[in-house]
Amino acid sequence: MLVGYILLGLSLSAPIGPINAAQLDKGIKGGFWHAWCVGLGALLADLAYMFLVYFGVVQILNNPYVKAFLWLFGFMVLLYTGFESIKDAGKITSRQMRGGSTPLYKSFLSGFFMSFFNPLSILFWLGIYGSILADAASTYPMSQLLIYSGGIVIGILIWDFSMAAASSMFRRFLTSGVLRSISILSGISLLGFGAYFGVQAARMLFL
Repeated sequence: MLVGYILLGLSLSAPIGPINAAQLDKGIKGGFWHAWCVGLGALLADLAYMFLVYFGVVQILNNPYVKAFLWLFGFMVLLYTGFESIKDAGKITSRQMRGGSTPLYKSFLSGFFMSFFNPLSILFWLGIYGSILADAASTYPMSQLLIYSGGIVIGILIWDFSMAAASSMFRRFLTSGVLRSISILSGISLLGFGAYFGVQAARMLFL
């Protein structure tokens, strides 16, 4: 059962989204630790939502006005991150490719805010984790619920580690020109997700 929940954590992290795009970008520019910190920041946001679902507080976040605020804030975070990725793509130097000068905490905060102010995370954890919790609570004691929740977290950590390792290793075999192109594509991807968030915010506020 634990292995099953670890696999669930892996499958929940695998779909391409803003976090994976940001990890790819940070891994190319700053290396493993920057990509890893993006994943850890996102994981902290995931843990926050897991606790909110567990204690039933997530119902407050289903308020339309709260959702609209989250869509809007997520839109701004993704837009800023996307523009930064494209702007900095032309500045990739050999020094940056060896590790970069950006503080690790900025990568961590980037991952956290992108995940936390993502209404899809609320729906995701409410739908997936909420249903798992409801099903497991009627069958297993509390100690096992914590173990299975830990399995999901382990799965997410494995995926984040793999993404960070792959992106940092990938850049070693590419020229700076190709790396800049990938960074630009990552930025465009983030802008695309940001635009989607903005449309959702506008629909909730004006329609």
